[in-house]
Amino acid sequence: MFLIVWLGNPWNEYRQTRHNVGFLFLDYLREKLEFEDFKDSKFKWLISEWTFAGEKTVLLKPLTYMNLSGESVATLMNFYKIPLENFVVIYDDMDLEEFGKIRFRDKWQSGGHNGIKSITKCLGTEEFKRIKIGIGKKQFDAADRVLSKFSKEELENLIINVFPEAFKVLEENLTRT
Repeated sequence: MFLIVWLGNPWNEYRQTRHNVGFLFLDYLREKLEFEDFKDSKFKWLISEWTFAGEKTVLLKPLTYMNLSGESVATLMNFYKIPLENFVVIYDDMDLEEFGKIRFRDKWQSGGHNGIKSITKCLGTEEFKRIKIGIGKKQFDAADRVLSKFSKEELENLIINVFPEAFKVLEENLTRT
């Protein structure tokens, strides 16, 4: 079984912000691959089940602020007994050189990303797979940058160019042993 986690803030006011590139990618995949609707839960997440590379896959959308994402991840991984090698998280990175750049890492430090810090703390390790999507270099305060909205042109670029490439990276690296 695989667990794929997209990081973002779940409230409508954050919908098209840079910090929510993970949730935007999830919406893109959901439409492209037609996986089932997300189910409400008594916990702080929405989940959907899907078949990925022939394996049952749980898609997790935490319903906490980004900074508390680890709570949902750790609880779900323990419940389903998902090994670290079958887990990947997808999120924004403002330190990548260019907008839309994609980088895969199978272990790495948080780089100051609070969602990753939370996951690392709750899992007790930095050794998990990550797909980072560049949201453009910060030109002002980091909090203002990640909470700023994408332009129409940036959103189009994400959908047409970046997300299809990110899906290829996901396919290549989630199934790697």
